[in-house]
Amino acid sequence: MDDATYDVRIWKKIEIYKGKRKTTHWVRWRVGESTFKEPHSTAALADSFRSELVAAANSGEKFSLITGRPVSWESRKKEETSWFAFVCEYMDEHWSNASASHRKDRAKYLANATMALLDESAPGRPEDANARGALRNWAFNTAHRGTDRTAEVDATLKWLEKHTLPVSAIADPVVARRVLTRITSKLPENGGGTLGAKAAVKAKRILSHCLDFAVERGHLPANPVSFQRNPTGAIKWKPPKVSNVVDRRAVPNPKQARGLLNAVDAQPRTGYLLMPFFAVMYFAALRPEEAANLTWANVSLPEFIWDNEAQTWSEPENSWGEITVGVVTPDVGRRWTDTGKQRDCRSPKGRAEGESRTVPCGPKLSRILWEHRHREVQGPHGLVFFGETGRQIATSTYSKVWKRARKDALTEEQFNSPLAKRPYDLRHACVSTWLNQGVNPAQIAEWAGHSLDVLLRIYARCLDGGEQEARRRAEDGFNDF
Repeated sequence: MDDATYDVRIWKKIEIYKGKRKTTHWVRWRVGESTFKEPHSTAALADSFRSELVAAANSGEKFSLITGRPVSWESRKKEETSWFAFVCEYMDEHWSNASASHRKDRAKYLANATMALLDESAPGRPEDANARGALRNWAFNTAHRGTDRTAEVDATLKWLEKHTLPVSAIADPVVARRVLTRITSKLPENGGGTLGAKAAVKAKRILSHCLDFAVERGHLPANPVSFQRNPTGAIKWKPPKVSNVVDRRAVPNPKQARGLLNAVDAQPRTGYLLMPFFAVMYFAALRPEEAANLTWANVSLPEFIWDNEAQTWSEPENSWGEITVGVVTPDVGRRWTDTGKQRDCRSPKGRAEGESRTVPCGPKLSRILWEHRHREVQGPHGLVFFGETGRQIATSTYSKVWKRARKDALTEEQFNSPLAKRPYDLRHACVSTWLNQGVNPAQIAEWAGHSLDVLLRIYARCLDGGEQEARRRAEDGFNDF
């Protein structure tokens, strides 16, 4: 070959450059009249690379005058696994043991990361939005990879299959930084910039888990984004501070909660069906995905008696009931569930399979549920809550009703504030009320499905009167001054 030679000299000394942010180790060698150099983030990686060059030279291999590397490495490079093929393998390997929401998140974030690993010189590159959609909904979706693909999706995936960089490219700190920046950034159509704190941490965690698998499969020597597993070679990344503390401004007081539930009840068509749904979040601290799957078999209510004279239900002396939270159904989407249904089925958050928790159903909620149970219209398969078509409640349905109810029940200033912005804030209001009424925090943690330390950390700002009492006691200490 005219573009290869045996004339090779490899420097014994590895040059070290100490920059402000990191130290780089350079391997230098000469092929013919040209000098080449290769950067590495650690001395070990640099020494390993130099040893490979020496071994190739000692075995009598020719070196390329163009790349400076042994000619045999070119064929090895062609056999390297592409990022596209690797992520497909990663998704397949972890599909069965992942929840539907984890599948969806992995596909979404890794599709975005792939945009940083495309061959920029290849012609015919599809639009990024189209590429991400094809990756997320087909290539990185094990169950639907070969189904319902349009000609445009086929063409996009064929291009991506041929023109993503090899997984080994991420061993380069520059490439690793580019991928990490991309996966923790908002999409351009959403304004760009860094993701919110929780989303950025989740995205980085997904990337790190994926690259752990790359190390396991032998595509990478070490994880370039994990300091825990690669303390000397991982690129630096400062995670944004994640606040898990409930914002007190978002928590409605009892009067506001009553107004919101009344406004839901007054909504046309489905309001009367959805008011009890929101009520179990406010009075029993159920999560939306827990309430959506609640069946009458898991609700124990006292016997109310119909009063003909008053035309209302008369409550018994003890009007407490119980709700058992078993299987929950987060709304994920049909493409990601094993059943092909909109909602996934899994155990309650933080619970083992088959485990459940019991929540008290106070007199006010017992009455609401009793009246709801004795309506003429009933849900399918014993479901407590359902839409006007008789099906399980869709997230989009109750979200629209909640938005309209907020507009009707709140002032313009309150509507534009965080106050009860999400139905989930009703759960926060319930737990905050229990805490401020002096209920044992350990008992509240059991009812709400939290650990005690998480409960106290999340609701630390929702304990009314705590700071005022602390100030009073602090001042009393100086009474004899």
